[in-house]
Amino acid sequence: MWGTYQQWQELGAQVRKGEHGSPVVYWGTYEKQTGEDSEETSHRHLFAKGYTVFNLEQVDGSKLPTRFEPKLSHMERIARADRFFADAGIEIRDGGNRAFYRPDTPQAVYMPGFDQVPDRVDFYSVLAHESTHWTSHASRCDRVLGQRFGDDRYAAEELIAELGSAYTMARLELELTPRADHARYIQSWLRVLRNAKRAIFTAASQAQKAADFLAQASERIAEVAA
Repeated sequence: MWGTYQQWQELGAQVRKGEHGSPVVYWGTYEKQTGEDSEETSHRHLFAKGYTVFNLEQVDGSKLPTRFEPKLSHMERIARADRFFADAGIEIRDGGNRAFYRPDTPQAVYMPGFDQVPDRVDFYSVLAHESTHWTSHASRCDRVLGQRFGDDRYAAEELIAELGSAYTMARLELELTPRADHARYIQSWLRVLRNAKRAIFTAASQAQKAADFLAQASERIAEVAA
């Protein structure tokens, strides 16, 4: 749970002295009319606005309104996540102690067993990442994957997968668990982002498309089953 300094104050809370905020960017659109009155055309434009936000753990005295409280218990959300991935049509195969997606077996993702991860939330966090890779197939979101670790296309796909997993976990109201292999990817991510100024927007757009595909596939199969 995050809020600006003013938003926390409005909830009767106070950001603790010495705490540092995190930057976020809100993207929106607006319509602008151009041309003469008789031949006006409307164009949609993007705008961005920056904010500094603080986490719930950085404030004292917060009393969150009931609308912010989870509607489902932790175990109910875990059960919902289980149904979500099952209904998306992803075949989950035994990956031993590793998690990965292989383009030569496009219907499946490979996952370690539940006994290989600390808890169910960690398991679904990793599954959300690999499921985002799964959407790359031509019959789904049609993204071309990199051929080797460290090349720009590989790094971009890993960034898409990590953003996509964040979007999916947020949809499921579960916390995204940082992965131990993130440190290996950071340098390649930074190189891509420095070389292409719009790379983060492209990655975010592709990640949203992947997360939406998973959600729509899950809903569609669940409706057929019902």
